[in-house]
Amino acid sequence: MFSILKKEQLADGIYQYTVEAPDIARAARAGQFVILRLDEHGERIPLTIADFDAAAGTVDIVFQVVGKTTEELAACYDTGGALLDLAGPLGRPSDIPTGENVIVIGGGVGIAPVYPIARALHEAGNHVIGIIGCRTKDLVIMEDKLAAVCDEFITTTDDGTWGRCALVTEPLREVLEKRNDIDLVVAIGPGPMMKFCAETTRPFEVKTVVSLNCIMVDGTGMCGACRIEVGGETKFACADGPEFDGHAVNFDQLAMRLRGYVEQERLALDHYHGGEACQCQK
Repeated sequence: MFSILKKEQLADGIYQYTVEAPDIARAARAGQFVILRLDEHGERIPLTIADFDAAAGTVDIVFQVVGKTTEELAACYDTGGALLDLAGPLGRPSDIPTGENVIVIGGGVGIAPVYPIARALHEAGNHVIGIIGCRTKDLVIMEDKLAAVCDEFITTTDDGTWGRCALVTEPLREVLEKRNDIDLVVAIGPGPMMKFCAETTRPFEVKTVVSLNCIMVDGTGMCGACRIEVGGETKFACADGPEFDGHAVNFDQLAMRLRGYVEQERLALDHYHGGEACQCQK
């Protein structure tokens, strides 16, 4: 069992949990993820590690309520409760260069996994430019925390209620037009956002890395649920990634695969709302 030390609501439908997991915290690196299971009847869901503290023995996970398991986690598991399983760290860690100029971009809940990458880049002596984007002010998360590890920082919202009224691709293009010394762009967020960030950087021939949010089951490459086409080859997001060359990812296939279990997900949520037993730990 993994004790929940702290639960915090960051925005509407977005939560951060600090979990006691010393073995994972000691081994974790930026860019990796865990697979969580609430109880013995629960499904396995992948969540990127949003922060980790080896000394304290803790890992932070941030998630948005989108289906049955995340809704149950938010509603029924509080500080003092415990998760049955937390497997990790899984996936390949981010490749952290030194002495380079890097742009990190987080969209929506994708801001959370960008933070440990930005921190690692900052600690390695890189010049870090941070760009985050959300639909509206009320959904902006971790702004101050991420800004603290960036040398330059830009916040955008779709509706202009906070920061600049723009999509993240607009300041990204402006920076690339003004500077010819950007070595790397890291973009994490919804599939369409990552796709258009990659298309924005393509004409500038700047290396662009994205973190794929494929459906996963075992997290070790055995089940094949997270397979995705990268550069014309089949890759497994859990074992070969989750980070890949954004210019080589087949984002249309990714979007199709993410829709593969929409009906089953809807039925599971309907069943949960219909009275399925909740192992509530409030």
